[in-house]
Amino acid sequence: MRRNKMKSVLIIALACLVVVGLSACGGPAQEGQSQLAEVSRGDLLVTVSADGNLSFVKDRKLTFGITGTIAEVNVEEGDWVSEGTVLARLDTTSLELAARVAEADLEIATNSYRRLTYPYSYATFAFDVPAALAAITGAQRELGEAFESLEEGLSFDQYWEVWHRLDEAQKKLTDAKERLARGQGVDLFGTGILSVADFWTLRAAQLTMEKAQVVLDMANGDLEKAVMVAPFDGIIAAVNIKEGDSLSAMDYATRTIIELVDPAAMELSAEVDEIDVPVVELGQRAVIDVDALPGVELEGEVKSVSPLASEESGLVLYKIKISFEAPEGSGLRAGMSATADIVIAGRSDVLLVPDRAIGENSQGNTVVRVVVGEQIEERAVVIGISDGYDTEIISGLEEGEIVVVERRSSSIGGFTFGE
Repeated sequence: MRRNKMKSVLIIALACLVVVGLSACGGPAQEGQSQLAEVSRGDLLVTVSADGNLSFVKDRKLTFGITGTIAEVNVEEGDWVSEGTVLARLDTTSLELAARVAEADLEIATNSYRRLTYPYSYATFAFDVPAALAAITGAQRELGEAFESLEEGLSFDQYWEVWHRLDEAQKKLTDAKERLARGQGVDLFGTGILSVADFWTLRAAQLTMEKAQVVLDMANGDLEKAVMVAPFDGIIAAVNIKEGDSLSAMDYATRTIIELVDPAAMELSAEVDEIDVPVVELGQRAVIDVDALPGVELEGEVKSVSPLASEESGLVLYKIKISFEAPEGSGLRAGMSATADIVIAGRSDVLLVPDRAIGENSQGNTVVRVVVGEQIEERAVVIGISDGYDTEIISGLEEGEIVVVERRSSSIGGFTFGE
């Protein structure tokens, strides 16, 4: 953790201070072990630091996607272009010829299909075996009913009517069986009958027409790929071709022809230690310092936190990305080293004391020692956030009061130094 803004503190060195709370001077063992600090107001930020490098959010490495010869290059490195600007073209002579041939093939296939279906459309006909079988079943049922009627006592006129029904049923049965035997279907719309052979001829014509359409679409797609346009507003970062160059299949698959970047939108790709990553969240504000440009003030926000860890020199790290808007003329470049202080928590205009003024009493309550006149008073306080240097006081102290701050000490070669 590190703080973003230092607060002013009044440090008064004590010649001698009795740390047990008395105002009398103590022995040499207590001398130089404490300081006094004034309770003051200020701003407090709790941050997590992350180091990394800058990059452009919009960085497109453009290629044509087809082979060919470069016919024109309309830009140079450093040019500013708008979205839709034509950057370069391939020679399209052979591509245009292929498109015209595809158009002709499609027209031929379409005409062949229309000749087969005229005056009907393909949807008009259907070979329906279940319908043919149903027609046979119906005719057989009618024929059976007619035979049953002959066994009853009927008048001459009634017999004549039954014989007529029997004749019609027999004809329907014979016709239905012949249709099925010939492999013919019944027209769904009553406009005609299509044989199985004709059905497959028609289907072949339809597929030929669809294939011709696909070939034409591919030819038109190649024509579109032969023209390189800017996908967004930006600056030409690199031009790796010149007029007359030939592109092979390997070139358009792996080679960057033109690189385009948007200099306004940038991001910091950084790493956070496993200890700090639990408190890093999307949307948190970050203050960014660029090593090469100390005078540039940048502010961004956390856009992504990787769920995957990497290990470097025994440290477990997580990749994060912080996006920000680059000021015009700032001189920022991709690859520059930078450090971000991600704001985890912040307070404005609050009471602050040094962290080392905070302690606990025998009951486990948070306390500070306050100088009251010539006495030192232990007082319970409610604390808020801390940046590792200063702590927020929510209640228990007033601005301007003096508190006792314990000094850290370290020994080197038998000598003791206070911090």
